[in-house]
Amino acid sequence: MLVSAVVPAYNEEERVGRTVRALQKIPTLGEIIVVDDGSADRTAVEAWKAGAVICRRSINGGKSEAMREGARLAKGEILAFVDADLQETAQEFKWLIDAVINDEADMVIAGLKASRRAGLGLTKALAFWTIYISTGMKMSAPLSGQRVLKRALYESLNFSADRYAAEVALTVESLQRGFRVKEIPLQMSHRFHGNDLQSFMHRGQQFYDLLKLIVATNRPAGAGER
Repeated sequence: MLVSAVVPAYNEEERVGRTVRALQKIPTLGEIIVVDDGSADRTAVEAWKAGAVICRRSINGGKSEAMREGARLAKGEILAFVDADLQETAQEFKWLIDAVINDEADMVIAGLKASRRAGLGLTKALAFWTIYISTGMKMSAPLSGQRVLKRALYESLNFSADRYAAEVALTVESLQRGFRVKEIPLQMSHRFHGNDLQSFMHRGQQFYDLLKLIVATNRPAGAGER
């Protein structure tokens, strides 16, 4: 059973190579695709040097579109969506992959242990309540980008979310369609977004994308049609 890792990456030249090399240590993982989403640095070069298959996009279309592009290229019956900045902790994906291979769930999500806290938590709270109100499930890591799922699940979804709404959209739609979704707490860590202007803008974009998802999900049938 082939397992494909899809790694959306944007300006991650300092970390993507270590992430790819960590994934290569997982014996059940057979394919690693890095989708360079219009980076202005050497992300594609560093990922290629580490041994990944490269898909390079000329413009930045956002994380959701990079995930969709990678999934289209992937050959695996199981898909692993991996953030590019996990570095050595990407080896923890072994536990997510094993859980899906052993049919413990149709989609398994990593609970990330943050080493530091930043921001006001508004985006995480919005993600938590969006999932809970939509599905009744309480998620400890509602924004976790680290997940492994069966291709059959993925191909049954609409997954038309924009940019940073990807994770919440995948969780909500999967649960609403009756698929088994499970969280596994893991010792992963990724790049810390601090309290500078750029970091607040990043979280603001996440918040905005989630709001758009909520509006689209709850729009009455036929709304906007003439």
